[in-house]
Amino acid sequence: MANPKQFIFFDFEMLCSNKGMSFANMEAIRLGAVKYDLETETIQRFDRFIKPKNRKPLSNFCKQLTGINDTDLKDAEDFKTVFEEFLTWVGGIKKSRFFSWSTSDLTRLKIDAAKHGVSETTIKKIEKRYVDFQAIFTKRVSKNNPSVENALAFYDLTFIGEKHNPMYDALNTLRVYLSFLNKPKQSDLIMVKQFILEDVPKDKGKLNKELVQKLTEDIRVYSTHLDEMYRMKDASKLLKKTRQLVEKYENILINRSGLFSKELVSLISQLVEYYYELILCYEDHINHSSKVMILDESIFYPIKELQQKRG
Repeated sequence: MANPKQFIFFDFEMLCSNKGMSFANMEAIRLGAVKYDLETETIQRFDRFIKPKNRKPLSNFCKQLTGINDTDLKDAEDFKTVFEEFLTWVGGIKKSRFFSWSTSDLTRLKIDAAKHGVSETTIKKIEKRYVDFQAIFTKRVSKNNPSVENALAFYDLTFIGEKHNPMYDALNTLRVYLSFLNKPKQSDLIMVKQFILEDVPKDKGKLNKELVQKLTEDIRVYSTHLDEMYRMKDASKLLKKTRQLVEKYENILINRSGLFSKELVSLISQLVEYYYELILCYEDHINHSSKVMILDESIFYPIKELQQKRG
């Protein structure tokens, strides 16, 4: 796949009801997007209402939630026409990468495209180039699924424009992305606060010292309950517990800020190495329909080294 020349951030507003509605029936009623040119850093905007197949008047709940009225949809084009306008505005799928804040927008696109006879090949091309930025941000920075507004607040930014306007939702998602991309130090400090330390030292040396102390304390607590043999039911719990520990620290291995010491990175690498060995051992026992999982002493070497180095 060729390197993208532009980023497309998009968002849908959909039919909704406080009485419940299946996602399949929550047709798109507005499509908003922004196009970010990677060379010029210019931003272009797209905003269209969409007339749904369901012609029932919008509920008061939906009007209040989306800010959309029946008059907005009266003269709107159908999904297929608006999507064709969108593709013309994009100006080339192959040179684009597509983003949204959660996969619900991609799912909406796929469902409504199928309903309106949009080329499946076209949708697959977009899906191949699609990124769920909320998932990345949650994994790398925030720990919990934040709203776009809360994600902006991490970078001391406020929401620009009208809320529940999908074009502004897309624009503000782009702003979060650019902050995440261009402010690696701030992103990593946010990550440390969200995942590991309540109070994050500003001094780099002190930060690393406290992170090493916290990691080794977590390893000590974790190691207290380790055994050489587990029933498979308990083995799955051990795997989950280990994964949670790894997820707490693994972002430090892929940091872009250069904040973290070689010592800290090395210690976390040992933890991850142990986790992967544990996964292989677990899968091997599952494949052989074992009732218990027996751990070879060598699996514990990385953990023991961690304890010896800091113990």
